[in-house]
Amino acid sequence: MRIAVIGASGNVGQRIVAEALSRRHQVIAIARTAPTDSPADVTWKAADLADPDATAAALTGNDVAVLSVRFGNTDFARALDGVRRSGVPRLLVVGGAASLEIAPGKMLLDQPEFPDFIKPEATPARAALDMLRSESDLDWTYISPSMMFGPGERTGTFRLGKDMLLTAADGQSHISYEDYAIALLDEIETPRHSRTRFTVGY
Repeated sequence: MRIAVIGASGNVGQRIVAEALSRRHQVIAIARTAPTDSPADVTWKAADLADPDATAAALTGNDVAVLSVRFGNTDFARALDGVRRSGVPRLLVVGGAASLEIAPGKMLLDQPEFPDFIKPEATPARAALDMLRSESDLDWTYISPSMMFGPGERTGTFRLGKDMLLTAADGQSHISYEDYAIALLDEIETPRHSRTRFTVGY
């Protein structure tokens, strides 16, 4: 497939690109500027998500778009507008964990102990999910990582959930960038979560 990755130069985006290439997909990487050490088999296009026309032009002709950006720095409504205009049939969004529930009706972000310094990113991430849930045109999937999300091993062993925060046997809620990328590419290749959110964790 032709997979466009918006935010391909970021920590998660790089792993998604690597996973897609390992599965022999064609990757179109979209960022404001291309890095100097990009794999030779990646096609780079420059686009600013604040400009829906530029976003649409960069995405047109691809089978899937993946959005992997910081929500606090992104006008999500304008980004969605660009995706709609492109005609790309499917959108996968690298989401946040704060909108997951720790108990029925109790969202992580709303708990008194939730760190204030994370809220500037977590709050717009939840708003983006709410925006997608009211979306009538796009076939979207929002993928929330576990609470601890960072570089690690590509194990291929993890669990999927729906709206509840996943906690491993060690009591931690965590997933590596590498295993998250596997789950995302699995969803691209075999769609199971159309127009909904799911989460991945150990």
